[in-house]
Amino acid sequence: MKIYQYHDRCNCSGIRIRQRREELGLSQEQLAARLQLYGLEMGQKTISRIETGLRVVPDYELLWFARALETTSGWLLGEE
Repeated sequence: MKIYQYHDRCNCSGIRIRQRREELGLSQEQLAARLQLYGLEMGQKTISRIETGLRVVPDYELLWFARALETTSGWLLGEE
């Protein structure tokens, strides 16, 4: 499977995920814990890779991130 780059990143939502996480005063570990409470098994290292653009974020994961970060998937994608 080919991984396409978006402005030299593997995702377009990582920057917004970091921004919203910091607005809420959450560490990457705390965000990982929130995601795990919602049923998405993800650790701090994975969140770091997403925020730096080194990991693809599948659409279904965006729904969990939006819930955990109290926002919408549209905002995380930069559409709002």
